[in-house]
Amino acid sequence: MAAEFLTKGWNVVGTVRGGGRTRLHDLAEAFAGRVEIEALDICEPDQLAALRDRLSGRVFDMLFVNAGVTNDAKETIAEVTTDEFIRVMVTNALSPMRVIESLQPCVAATGLLGVMSSGQGSVSNNETGMREVYRGSKAALNMYMRSFAARHSGTARAMVLMAPGWVRTEMGGPDARLSIEDSVPNLVNVLIAKQGKPGLQYLDYLGRIVPW
Repeated sequence: MAAEFLTKGWNVVGTVRGGGRTRLHDLAEAFAGRVEIEALDICEPDQLAALRDRLSGRVFDMLFVNAGVTNDAKETIAEVTTDEFIRVMVTNALSPMRVIESLQPCVAATGLLGVMSSGQGSVSNNETGMREVYRGSKAALNMYMRSFAARHSGTARAMVLMAPGWVRTEMGGPDARLSIEDSVPNLVNVLIAKQGKPGLQYLDYLGRIVPW
């Protein structure tokens, strides 16, 4: 996503969890002066507070939160351990919303707040089961974002929960239907098109509405 925004002329402030080199560092070299890299594990409130302080006073056109983990897809809610349930829920639902809450003052009054959700967070579309804990975490994320939007109903900001499709990533696995190249450019175009359109929507990577 960072690469796609850069090729469209945007500047990017991106976060990484560890101290090792990432693709974001490659982009910082390729797009000199247009990429800033910050350290953040969103599950660590102290790190989030420190980032908020470092970004204080700056104004961004868009804040997009992309974080997620999964567990064994076949593990049911009856089988998952409490620790594993907490790990998935904190990473997928609580922590992204903490980022939104903490950093939203840095977003322009007419800017966009976005979060990476999943089509599997759709309650209406769940007719197959499987991935119960992951589904529940993304449905929870969607609900918390709807609550946030309700609290900020008078804002001119656009808000969006994105469903990127089943993508061949480390988490998506090799059998996923879409490549990153199939999903990300379209997803970024959807985000850019959503700018200036207040209110929250749950959209897929082609801009189609996903049922709650």
